[in-house]
Amino acid sequence: MACVALLLSGWISVRAQPLDKVTVAGWSQPISEITNLLAEPDKGFFKARGIALDYVPGTGGGAAIQTLLAGQADVAFTDPASFYLALDKGEKLVAIYDIYPQNVFNVVALKGSGIRTAADLRGKRIGVYSLSSGTYQNLLVLLHQVGLSEKDVTIQPTGLLNFAPLMQGQVDATAATDTGLLVARAKGLGEANVIEVRDQLNLSSDIFVVKESYYERNRPLLQRFLAGYRDSAAWMIARPEEAARIAVSRAINGRDEAVNLEIIKLRNLSSVSPVTEREGLGHFDIEAMQKGADTFRSLGLIARPLAMKAVVRSDLVPARDGAP
Repeated sequence: MACVALLLSGWISVRAQPLDKVTVAGWSQPISEITNLLAEPDKGFFKARGIALDYVPGTGGGAAIQTLLAGQADVAFTDPASFYLALDKGEKLVAIYDIYPQNVFNVVALKGSGIRTAADLRGKRIGVYSLSSGTYQNLLVLLHQVGLSEKDVTIQPTGLLNFAPLMQGQVDATAATDTGLLVARAKGLGEANVIEVRDQLNLSSDIFVVKESYYERNRPLLQRFLAGYRDSAAWMIARPEEAARIAVSRAINGRDEAVNLEIIKLRNLSSVSPVTEREGLGHFDIEAMQKGADTFRSLGLIARPLAMKAVVRSDLVPARDGAP
């Protein structure tokens, strides 16, 4: 009996250990495409790894980086463009997980606008989510690839619901994502021309970034965090219908379960690549990240050469189909 009591006491002690808090600075509000994060109260993927997850909403990848640098978050859910720009300014950052290895950004114009290619954007009004968002940075890439700059267009921050100004004629085109376009079509966007940024540069859409000092001090914690995220992403890929149901109560834009499902399916597709198929979810394609950095420099978007091998790490990412 004494042995049983001792074992039970030890089990209770382990169960009672406080969770380690990790705060994620997001690029967005709690929307359906990040249901795998929002489902934490329901599924407990991070709790199972000993982590109490907190999410701080944002207004773009640049804003997520600023929240991180201000010490208000431990991990930034951001885009490579914002990562490059911060590194160019001398910030000491490390990318630790490739969330969406596919480029999901686009520029959308109504059929009657006459805008069919990036070159047709000259002199046009273009909406972006914010000036610190991936929509803005990817728009600049698209413009520069055809010899244009932001001086050749009028860029208007329109907020997360950036298709409303397009549908109301307040802008000629809008920079968006695949999921934003899906929602807009469901709301009656009508026939539109879509210019895909990936046709110019298929760079990852979102990555997890931390301060270099935090990475050095907290590797075991980050390893558990990434395992929890990997588990949540794998669940959403395997159980999209369940995720769509949970999004109804967890996402601010999740009232329509059918739309949630389509959004989640798109985001699941962007989570995989030949590299993740081979090595597991979250593993980086270093060559693609380097090509992105080199492209940004060649286009004049950053001034310094950046060596991705020094700042992009996959060492804490769980192995394919395995524990961390």
